Amino acid sequence: MFQAIEFEQACQEFEEPRVEGWELFVETTNTNLKSTIYRQYNKESGLYQYKIYGELADVTPDVCAQVYMDHEYRKQWDSYVKELFEIHEGDKHGIYWQINFPFMMSNRDYTYLRELREIDHNGKHVWVVLARSEVFNCIPEKSGVIRVDDYQQKAAIVSNGSHGCQDWCSTVLETDAYVV
Repeated sequence: MFQAIEFEQACQEFEEPRVEGWELFVETTNTNLKSTIYRQYNKESGLYQYKIYGELADVTPDVCAQVYMDHEYRKQWDSYVKELFEIHEGDKHGIYWQINFPFMMSNRDYTYLRELREIDHNGKHVWVVLARSEVFNCIPEKSGVIRVDDYQQKAAIVSNGSHGCQDWCSTVLETDAYVV
C-alpha cells in the first residue's frame, strides 16, 4: 500500500520540523495538551495543508495510535462523523468517512487507504500512520456531498519519555468548495 520510504520520511519530519514558508496558525498549551499548528495555502489546488506538532501528557503512544486507527471508537467521540466504515473492493481495503458540516455547507466525504506501521527510527520506537485518497468504485459520490479526492495524511507518534506521547501530523483535508 505505502512504501517504506514514506514511513521514514514521516519520522524525519517529526525529528526535524520543516516549517519555513508555513504560517503559524494557532498554539495551545494546557495541563495535558500542547499543540502548535501551521498551515500553508496551495494556490494551484486551493487547499490548505496543515502541520500539527503536539504532546499529550497522559496518553501513551500505543494508546494514541490505537485510538487513531479505531474508526468504531471515533464514532462515539466525534460528533461530526455521519458515516465511517471499512471498504473492501477486490484486494483493496480502505475507509469511507463522511463528515457533517454546518448549515449552508455541504458535507464532505472521503474514500482512502490507511496504514499503521511501528518502526524503530534512530533509537526511538515510532508509530507511523499514513493515509491518502483512493477511488473505490463500490462507493459512488453522493448528491449534495463533496467528495474530497486529494486527502493525504502522515502522522508520527513517539513516547515523550514519561507517561505521554509527542506527535506530528501533516494533513491536506479539503477544498473550499461549497454546495448550497
